Amino acid sequence: MIKTETISNSYVNREISWLQFNARVLQEGSDETVPLIERLRFIGIFSNNLDEFFKVRYATVKRIVEAGKGGKSELGGIRAKELLEIITQIVIEQQSESLKILKTIHKRLEKENIYIINETHINNVQHDFIKNYFLRTISPALVTIILNDSVILPNLKDSAAYLAVRMQMADDKKQFALIEIPKSIDRFVELPKEGDKSYIIMIDDLLRHCLGDIFNIFDYKSISAHMVKITRDGELDFESDLSKSFIEKISDSVKHRQIGEPVRFVYDKKIDQETLQYLMSKMGIDNTDSIIPGGRYHNRRDYMGFPSLGRTDLMYDKIEALPIKGLSLQDSIFEAIAKKDYLLHAPYQTFSYVVKFLREAALDPEVKTIKITIYRLAEISHIASSLINAAINGKSVTVSIELRARFDEQANIDYAQQMEDEGINLIFGVAGLKVHSKMCVIEREEDRKIKRYGFISTGNFNESTAKLYTDYTLFTSCQKILKDVNKIFSFFETNYKIYRYKHLIVSPHYTQKSVFRLIDKEIENVKNGKEGLVRLKMNSVSSYTMVDKLYEASRAGVKIQMIVRGICCLIPGVEGMSENIEVISVIDKFLEHSRVYIFGQDADAKLYISSADWMTRNIENRVEVSCPIYDDDIKKEIIDTFNISWNDNVKARLLNDSQENKYRIDNKDKVRSQFAIYDYYIKKLEN
Repeated sequence: MIKTETISNSYVNREISWLQFNARVLQEGSDETVPLIERLRFIGIFSNNLDEFFKVRYATVKRIVEAGKGGKSELGGIRAKELLEIITQIVIEQQSESLKILKTIHKRLEKENIYIINETHINNVQHDFIKNYFLRTISPALVTIILNDSVILPNLKDSAAYLAVRMQMADDKKQFALIEIPKSIDRFVELPKEGDKSYIIMIDDLLRHCLGDIFNIFDYKSISAHMVKITRDGELDFESDLSKSFIEKISDSVKHRQIGEPVRFVYDKKIDQETLQYLMSKMGIDNTDSIIPGGRYHNRRDYMGFPSLGRTDLMYDKIEALPIKGLSLQDSIFEAIAKKDYLLHAPYQTFSYVVKFLREAALDPEVKTIKITIYRLAEISHIASSLINAAINGKSVTVSIELRARFDEQANIDYAQQMEDEGINLIFGVAGLKVHSKMCVIEREEDRKIKRYGFISTGNFNESTAKLYTDYTLFTSCQKILKDVNKIFSFFETNYKIYRYKHLIVSPHYTQKSVFRLIDKEIENVKNGKEGLVRLKMNSVSSYTMVDKLYEASRAGVKIQMIVRGICCLIPGVEGMSENIEVISVIDKFLEHSRVYIFGQDADAKLYISSADWMTRNIENRVEVSCPIYDDDIKKEIIDTFNISWNDNVKARLLNDSQENKYRIDNKDKVRSQFAIYDYYIKKLEN
């Protein structure tokens, strides 16, 4: 449970709230109803999240401390130095809890005849397999660093795991070394089965078993190896060199990230103090950094790739992504959209419609231009290949690609260079703003006139994440909406000019003002004796300005329902401030990613799907788009699925001032919203 001093009278600190979100992810790892291998994968997600947290958020607070600033006003009433101490304590507790959960899962795996063994449990058959595997696969990829006082330690890679080796030499001197765990090789090695029993060894333990082969030229009496890991500041620092292109500057900054300032040092708590102090001294780490004792294994994010072993009974059933009623992958999507709007709800419905739309556009002789924003692409992107195909076929293709998409910079750089080589017009965002909107507009010549078609989404145009992230994509030929989309692309080209939009709500110029106006309408309804209702679904709420507006609405009597997956700085249910606000968070099989704003009652509601969370960066420092839904059937569908999520009493947690992540429990029929939404779409097809 979080200490009360981490919460001010009005807000939860952003970093503390994020850590509580990650605690909800960890809950999935401990949930006995979650399939066993999936529980391991949630441990991996928890660990991966924590790595990114230290690279970004912890590093930001650390810079505030080093700059000599208190940062109290920006950090929800907590001084920056105090916040670092609180974060470290929470993380130590969460890491300890994750180790307990892992031990429990390992015991359960053994009951399923799956054994994760270490170097002390290897039999003769396994020994021969491991030796052969080491020589063929691991040894060629191994980087081993011999340490001594006269050699400067090379910069250790960000988030790479190392084995810190200590050798007691025959002359009683000590020799230290570091072995980098190869990222190019799967962390889990499947050993030969023995009857019904499956055996797995982690590379870490395989290397421990093979230490004699690695250090056979040294005359030592004893040898030991313990894991260490360093996390570096993930902020990009840009050069002012005018001779370099924007792509070159981003590329150089990504490379520089690998030698950023250390912000966390994690070590096996069983390591001897002499080795630990020697390493910290060599790496220039002192007690002002976040030094976290851990277990035998680090980089537990690798559990996200834990092998299935053919045990489908220990994993979630795979769902078959459904078709959209009335929209065919065999027929022209342009013809269908010309008649009415369609909504894609991934991953329940297949993302193939987006790819099909772009592939059709690439081949259609009547299509003249394609304009699209890209934030994160799949590793092998059919979206990118469709755009390149269109350019080859003579279409005018414009791509606004965000090279500063956190931790996807290099992938976007690579795709940008491919597109540039094929003659695609690339736009690298807007100075001072990230382009986070997800939209596409296509111009097609019909009867000697230009007609626009397009789509607007809450999520990235990424085939891989579309199988895991819940997102809405609106396909439309509504000319008034697409005219606004076109204006945004004009803004990219001439961003000294601020455009007006009649239908879309666009950050950074209009989101706060427009949302306030919609909330004020609900406040006015209450004053006039009517009901006021605001329903919101998003990933994070951390803008104090937006939170204060919701408090104002609550005090006025407006009922507010919020589904927030991650950060929530708002404190609901406080008398005189937020008693009319309820907040839940749903963590389950899929990652809840869609953003929806609903103002008013069902029939008369104004409804928007959006790329924007209510964070200061989304409101003030990014190009974001919120799109109105005008089609009554689609509006009903989104409200229906919102209500299903709102009624979740299996995977919903209640967010409140206690910060305990308690599950919502009631006497109603059980609703597990993600499964119920899939059933909802099956019924739509049947009807």
